[in-house]
Amino acid sequence: MNDDAFGATIAKRKLARRLRELREANGYTANQVCDKLDWGRGKVGRFESNGWIRPDMSDVRDLLRLYEKSDQEAQELERLAVLARERPWWRAYADVFDNEFPGYEGDADRIRVFVPLVVPGLLQTRAFVRAYMRAGSRTDEWRETAAEARLKRQDILDREENAPKLVAVITEASLMHQWGSAAERREQILHLVDMGQRPNIDLRMLRFEDGMPAGAAGVVNIFDFPGDEPTLVFAETEFTIREVTDTVLAKAHIDTFELIHERAASPSATVAQLRKLAKQLE
Repeated sequence: MNDDAFGATIAKRKLARRLRELREANGYTANQVCDKLDWGRGKVGRFESNGWIRPDMSDVRDLLRLYEKSDQEAQELERLAVLARERPWWRAYADVFDNEFPGYEGDADRIRVFVPLVVPGLLQTRAFVRAYMRAGSRTDEWRETAAEARLKRQDILDREENAPKLVAVITEASLMHQWGSAAERREQILHLVDMGQRPNIDLRMLRFEDGMPAGAAGVVNIFDFPGDEPTLVFAETEFTIREVTDTVLAKAHIDTFELIHERAASPSATVAQLRKLAKQLE
């Protein structure tokens, strides 16, 4: 199993979209393609909606032959299919991830995240992760697995190549909860100080003095990708993380994030406030 499989999730999504475009360009319906290839009805639809886990190379080649693509075009799409077949680390955490959220997170070149009540998962210390998981309603076994998976997600920020740009807005309120020891809470705040000074991280705090968040009460994750790959928006609760597929609602989430980002303290002011909060826990 590849520990990173960078690009695999977005390659699968891109392949699904390209296959739909090729079918439509050839004037076929999905059912017509299934009939021509002697496939069961619905198989092409699953492919084109990205409902497959790992593309079957023989199926992809059958489609490319039917669509009569040139050798060069066919090779490009086959390369996408090969990459899409990589098995990323998070496939081993099926009980934690019921969709491909961590894959999109890992493939993004910019991640924008706002979490109003807790520290964003990518910036949590081990002690914070375990305290947060203990507060949930899941089983002990699930919490332990989920904590391990959350810490594993953070590896993307340490990649020597293809590390994403993280734009995170936290709230002062998220740091006021009484959990663990004072030393553990201070460690979390100082970790934010360190992370906020990295060149690939734009960390901003919405302080109490900055007023209420601009209309956002829930967790939102926005993933931007290289090239013309469309942006994805995910909304998150304690129990699930779901893609926002409604384009109007997705844009509203993005617009709201930008308003919050603009209202929040600058990175330097955020670091200063974090150091002040850490000082109070000495």
